[in-house]
Parts: sequence; C-alpha cells; structure tokens
Amino acid sequence: QAADSKREQFRQYLEKSGVLDMLTKVLVALYEEPEKPDSALDFLKHHLGASAPENPEIEALRLEVAEMKEKYEAVLEENIKLKNKVKVY
Repeated sequence: QAADSKREQFRQYLEKSGVLDMLTKVLVALYEEPEKPDSALDFLKHHLGASAPENPEIEALRLEVAEMKEKYEAVLEENIKLKNKVKVY
C-alpha cells in the first residue's frame, strides 16, 4: 500500500505541475502525425523542448543579436556612403 500511495502522490504531482497534460498533447500529436518519424524519441524531444518555457538568458541573447544586426546594417550603410564620397574625390 505504501508503494501505491507514493505512486498516487507522484501522479498527482505530475498532474498538478502540468507534466501529464504536456505529455498527453505531445503523444497525441505523434499519434496524429500522418507520416510517423523514424525516431519517436526525437519527435518527443523536439516537441517537448519547443514548448518549454523560455530561458531568460536566451531571450537576452536574442535581444542582443537583434541590436547587433541593427548596428551592423547601420555600419554597412555608412560604409557605402563613405565609399561613394571617396569616389567623388
């Protein structure tokens, strides 16, 4: 009975934390997939990883990359203008 009690507590924990719901959704998606992937495990890893909450560090890095892209575009534009000025002289 102790094992059954622990098992039930663990099931409730998984249900409360949303793990069972997430696993069910991913398994249903795999079931409904018309062409089954070669690796069901890779399918699960991909879909569970894609739906995980975003790491704040990753979001900060994405913002930094976006800023760097803007700066890069501005530098390229300035470079073109300066090259055109040099051609005139």
